[in-house]
This record gives sequence, structure tokens and C-alpha cells, in this order.
Amino acid sequence: MIPALWISKSGLDAQQTNISVTSNNLANASTVGYKKGRAVFEDLLYQNVNQPGGRSSADTTLPSGLMLGAGAKVVATQKQFGQGDVQTTNNTLDLMISGDGFFEIQMPDGTTKYTRNGQFTLNQEGTIVTVGSGYPLLPEIQVPENAKSITVGKDGQVSITTADQAESQVLGQITVTTFVNNTGLEPIGENLFAETSASGAPIQGIAGADGVGTINQCCLEVSNVNVTEELVNLITAQRVYEMNSKVLHTVDQMMGNLVQTL
Repeated sequence: MIPALWISKSGLDAQQTNISVTSNNLANASTVGYKKGRAVFEDLLYQNVNQPGGRSSADTTLPSGLMLGAGAKVVATQKQFGQGDVQTTNNTLDLMISGDGFFEIQMPDGTTKYTRNGQFTLNQEGTIVTVGSGYPLLPEIQVPENAKSITVGKDGQVSITTADQAESQVLGQITVTTFVNNTGLEPIGENLFAETSASGAPIQGIAGADGVGTINQCCLEVSNVNVTEELVNLITAQRVYEMNSKVLHTVDQMMGNLVQTL
């Protein structure tokens, strides 16, 4: 069997994965807090016919070798955590982390997940929860019914004013969690990330202190997907896919001619 068939097949598989990653980026171009991904490629094992540096005679060595590659594969899909653009809103519970860090979210099973999506609201008990699924923000903060306004400082301190009280009342502190390796986090959907051994343990901090990002109220961080860049990547992947298909067609013609000749 001609090796080029399997080499081209690996190229087709790799580009299919690349197109899937690109299409997911484009699908989430309007998703708040979404971080774009990219496919990481790697060449496969080589068949060493002649080893570079091997002896060609008693006194000479080969300056280069003869090594035949076996194709390519996608070894990782890496998230890129660059800052997204700012979208200003009129919702006091729309929060944005400017810089490094994540909001902590409590899941129904009691575990903690992490997000860059700062779209929050209040549930029936006055607890600050995510808009999409109603998961509580950690540390849990409960806003009383008589709250007239809610203020979230850049350091994450939450305070309210009421109709019968002139001075503001502090309700709690929103912490910002960081990781040694953000790209090691596992995306699980719903704009959430899960801790892994590659990400390192979560480090809780106060917004604006020790390199942690600050919190901006009435703002959201939109997706960091550059649509033009993704379209260029899509065109490139499509052309590479077509070239690998062309190799398959050429090898098929070579084999057909060989069969007909014999």
C-alpha cells in the first residue's frame, strides 16, 4: 500500500478537527466571556531509512538522513485567555473582570466551577446567581428585599442602600480566583471551567491585589474571538483539506494506472 494514502488520510482527519475548532469559535463569537480555542498540530512518527550521522564509509558520515514522515495529528485544543472587549450595560449585576481571574460558581452537586461570564441576577431568595442556570456566585451573597441600589466596587466589595437608611450597608466580598496555568482548565459548557491537575490549584484573591484583575460593574467581557481571523483560518484549513484530497486522488490514479498496466 502506498504510504501517501495514510499520510493524506491523517492530514484530512487533522483538518477536520481544525475546522471543528474554528466553527466552535465562530459559533461563540457573541458568547459573553468565551475564550477562543486553537488546534495544536504535531507530526507523526518517522521511518528512518538512513540515520543522519551514520557511517557512509570508514572515514565519512552521512550529512543528512532519509526519514519518511507518517503524517500529522491534532494533539491539543488550547484555549487562549486574552482579554475580550468591553460591553457597557445598564444592569448593576453585570460584572466584568479586567485582567486575570475567574468568578467562582457553586454547582448543584456542591463542587466549584469557574467562569469569566459576569452575567448575574437575583433568585427568589435574593441570592446572586448566574443568569443562564441560576447557579450561586461564591462567596454567596444575599440581597435583602428592601435594597434600593446595589454597588460592586473594583475590589469586589458588595454594598447596598435602602430607602430607610442613608448610609450604605456592606453585604459581602466577591473574590477572584486565579490559576497558575489557565490553559490547563477544562471547559465543560455553560461558560464554565473545571479545575484539573494541569491548571494547578485555585488561588483565591481580592480583586486588584497581587496581580489579580479588577471588577467593573455594569460591564461585560464579550468573546475574544476575532471573526476575520477565524474566517482566514477557515479558508486556510479548507485549502489544506483540498490539497490532501488531491493527493488521495493522485495516488488513486497512480494505482489505477498500475492495475491497468499489469
